[in-house]
Parts: sequence; C-alpha cells; structure tokens
Amino acid sequence: MNQGMDPQDQRNFIIAMVLMIAFVFGYQALVLNPQQEQRRAAQEAAEAQQEIATPEANEAVEAPPTIAATVDEALSVNQRVDFDADRVDGSIRLTGSILDDLQLKDHFTTVERVNELRLLRPTNAEFGYYASWYWFDGTSPVAGPTARWQQQGGGELTTASPITLTYENEGISIERTISVDDNYMFTFTDRVTNAGSEVRTLSPLGSIRRHGEWKGFLEATDPGSSRTSGMALQGFIGVFDGKLTWRNFKNLDKGKGIKDADDQGARRASEGGWVGFTDKYWMTTLIPEQQYEFAGQYQRLSRETGPVLQLTAASAGRTLQPGETITVQNRIFSGAKENAVLNGYEDAGVPRFDDAIDWGNILYYITKPLFALLSWLEGKVGTFGWAILALTVLVRLPLVPLYNQSYKSMAKMKKLTEPMKEIQERFAADPQRRQQEIMKLYQREKANPIAGCIPILFTIPVFFALYKTLYVTIEMRHASFWFIKDLSAPDPTAIGNLFGLLPWAAADVKAIPVIGLVIGIGILPILYGVTMAGIQSLSPPPTDPTQKMIMRFLPIIFMFVFGGFAAGLVMYWVWSNTLSLIQQYFIMRRNGVETELDKLIGRLLGRSKEEA
Repeated sequence: MNQGMDPQDQRNFIIAMVLMIAFVFGYQALVLNPQQEQRRAAQEAAEAQQEIATPEANEAVEAPPTIAATVDEALSVNQRVDFDADRVDGSIRLTGSILDDLQLKDHFTTVERVNELRLLRPTNAEFGYYASWYWFDGTSPVAGPTARWQQQGGGELTTASPITLTYENEGISIERTISVDDNYMFTFTDRVTNAGSEVRTLSPLGSIRRHGEWKGFLEATDPGSSRTSGMALQGFIGVFDGKLTWRNFKNLDKGKGIKDADDQGARRASEGGWVGFTDKYWMTTLIPEQQYEFAGQYQRLSRETGPVLQLTAASAGRTLQPGETITVQNRIFSGAKENAVLNGYEDAGVPRFDDAIDWGNILYYITKPLFALLSWLEGKVGTFGWAILALTVLVRLPLVPLYNQSYKSMAKMKKLTEPMKEIQERFAADPQRRQQEIMKLYQREKANPIAGCIPILFTIPVFFALYKTLYVTIEMRHASFWFIKDLSAPDPTAIGNLFGLLPWAAADVKAIPVIGLVIGIGILPILYGVTMAGIQSLSPPPTDPTQKMIMRFLPIIFMFVFGGFAAGLVMYWVWSNTLSLIQQYFIMRRNGVETELDKLIGRLLGRSKEEA
C-alpha cells in the first residue's frame, strides 16, 4: 500500500483502471466476440463440405438412425448382451460388438443418489456415445460396425465371467472374448484366424463416437457440468510415446485437431500410448496393444442429426499366413477418473494414465501432493470435510512463527495509526516530505508495513491449489459434510431460503434476476465476509480516506465473489480466517493494543453497568 500517493493521483489511478476495464470488456463484447462467431461459422461451413478419409468413415454403415424418444427405446432396437460388473452395468450391442450402454454404479446424477450416471448411449439415442474395436484390411472392413457377431454359450458379462463372440467374413474367422475388471476397463481379446489361401494383413481399429454439441452432451450426462467447465480440460486427450497431448472442445470446434509432423491429420506413436475423450470427471479411451505403433485421429463429422465427434486409434497391421492364428488384446476404459484407479492402471502398464486428471500445468506440483494429503487425512478423520479443516491447520502450523512476526508488525502499525494521521494532516500539501516523515517514523519505531503481507505469499498458492483440487477430483463430487451436500458445489444455503429451512433450492433463489444476487448468498460466504471484516478490524487502517473506503467494502465484495466458489473451498478460507483472527487478537493484546473487539466489549460492559 502506497502511503505516499497523493489523493488526487489515487483518484486518477482508480478512474483510469475503471476506464481500462470498461474498454477491455467493451472491445471483447463488440469486436472480438462477433469476429470469433464469424470464424466459427466459416469453420463449421467448411467442415460440412469435407470429411477426412479414414477406414471407418468410408465404410458403408447403416443410414443415420431415427433418434429414439428414450434410451430404453433405443436399446430395444438391437440384439444385446447384458453386463453387470462390480462398478458398471449396461449392455453390448452384438451388431458391431459395440460398447454403447454403460452406467456407473457408484456415481449418480444428483446428490440424492437415485439415478446412476449414464456415460455411454447407443447411436440411435440422443447424444449417442459408444466405442469398440474393429478389424480392417486396408480400408475395407473385415469386422466393422455392421458386423453381425454371435454370442457363444449365452449368459451375461460379469467381472468374474467373460463372454465370447464369434464372426466370420471373407476367409477371416474371429473369436472375441470380452472381459471387464473390478473397475472400468473392458478388454477385447481377439483370436484371428486366416482360413483363406492367401496372405492377409489386418489392422485393429478402435473408434469412439460422441453425437451432438459438447455442451449439450455434458448436460445430458452430468446435469450442470457444462456451466462449470472452465477450470478442467474437457475434450481430446492422449499419450503418444510418453508425451501427453490434449485439445479442449472449444479448440476442436475451431478445427485445431491432433496432427503429426507430416500434417496428415493424425498423431502417430512408435510404441505405446492411448487416446480418448475426457470430461471433467469421466473419460472413455482406446488403449491399443502397447508394443505396436498406432495412429490417433480426431474428426468432426457432419450428420443430419447433428455433429458427430469421432476419435480413432489405428494400430499396426498384422500379417497372417494361410491357416495362421494370432491373438490381439485391445482395451477400452470407460468410467470415472478416480485417482487411485488411474494410478492402478498406470502401474499395470498404461502410460501416464493418472494425468487424465487435470491437475494444472503450473499448480501440478502442489495440487497432486495436496490431494494425496487430503486423501490420507480423509482416511484418518472419516470425511473430506474434516480433512479440509485438518489440512488448514497443517498448512498453518509451519507458518506460525511467520504469522507471529507478521501480527507483531501489525500491532506496531496499529499503535502508529494516530502519529501517521498527524503526519498526513501536517504535510498534506507536501507528499514528498510526508513520505519522508512516515519512513522516519517506521525506522524510529522499528515497524515494517510489508511484514504483515508476507504470510499470504505462502497461503495463496495453497488456496489456488485447493480450488483446483476441489474442482477436478471426482472424489470431492457429492462429498457431504454437515449441511453441505456437495463440497465441490457452491453453498447449498441462501438468505432467500432461510439458509435451507425453506424448501427452495439455493440455485433457484440465485437465478432470480437482480435480487437473486443478494438473497442468493449462503451462510459460508457470509461467514467469510464476517471473518474478513474481523481481521480488518485488528489490522492498521489506511490513513487515506479513499483507501479506507475501499478496504471497508472489500469483505462485502469478496462475500459475493466467494458465493459461487465450491463450498469446501469457502469452508477452508472461513476456518483459516477464524484461526488468523484468534491468533492475531491474542498477539495484539499481548502487545498492548486495544482492538475494535475490546472497544465493543467495553461499550457493552459499560452499558450494562449503567443499566445496573
């Protein structure tokens, strides 16, 4: 804080900042946004006229299906094999051997935990999402999306019992065994036999398709997630030769796909890797055999029913002599991005699979250890809510000596409030002399105005890391604590519903135009504003009236800002402020400084004595 800035200069500076911000937002709204929309429209028009050639795209598949009214109706059209594994259930379409019906048993669409979250849907359902592994001879399908597979032996797929499918075409016989583990990994083990008289070279091709615009898809899968998609990578993700590659959906819409050095529209890996579509909490990936080279390719296809986002993984060809049989094992992961689960698959040989969680480019070295610490604490104290409170204490403990020095410095600065005010008034017309006298006062009293800001340099990175951790980790999703039903969502209470006593959702209260901004504030943001105001009352106030007014309104401003933050994050900050308030108060009292709280207590006691 610059105590030497002239009040007129301060006003000019504030006016200049306001005008600059207004210009930036105005330029964005009136110039950049229209230009961006024009470029996007042109891109979509160009994409509608072309389609990149891939084996699957060139295949004569069935005509675009009529969209069914419900998913159950869409599922009833094709013959299927049901599966009921430890953590997923659904069915596999026999035509094409396509995994297109998958629900997660341990994750639900709402905190009430009624409806399982559906991740995959058939092609004839709205927002279809499905994956499989096919076989091609060059660009000709041997076992493609229209292949009629037959189940051998009957029964449903479970974690303990795989299923076997068979298919024959043009002298090629394929026996496919599909298994699923105790989490979210499906393994397609194919025994391919060349029953013909000529040498054949066949290539496995994995494919994932998503129908519809990505925001609509997110809403259909996980209601509300499209409105909170800014902090997490959502789009294409893959690993090629140990290097992580990603493109968010916005950039994919602009035509920024995945390309190799030869600019052929595909990214190649000489050995090892995987590709997939990732959302905030969910992911579906193709994992080819790691000892072979493969090429990943993204396309946005235009259909009458809307855009189709297609991702393929073309593995290296296998040469089969007449009568020869080979065994090929490819995998599909489709499920929740749980840290422990992804780490387990990475340990089993899937490279960098845990990086599917968007820990952040810069904060990576803080967010990942922070989450590990939170998980450990959760195992000790029982819930993530208590773990966050315990984390706050652990973060502050090493900084206690630094906080003590900071608060001692603040106590000295508090004592100097009146002398500084006198200097400000005496040298109001001479800013340079005023600054010199203030510096002399600091030196004489051994006060350091910057010391009070030092602890925040250590706590701010933790704050942002916790914000990121709460936002991207599914372990925080729907984690409850006291009155909070979801630590990763905003405070569920609001002034307008009497902090949860009335049967109105806080989101509905906040949605009320204008007034919803005020009556939609929850109890945690209010507590944050109160604790922040309490800390300000213990700190030395600015001598300049303009700065004093700004500081006075900061708790109210931050109360509204924190209203949209995750409840777990606000809870962390309220608890941290409370600890700071207690620590700062006792240090102030030890240094003989009368605080605003002491004055308030004195007035109340004085009034009580008078009444007595």
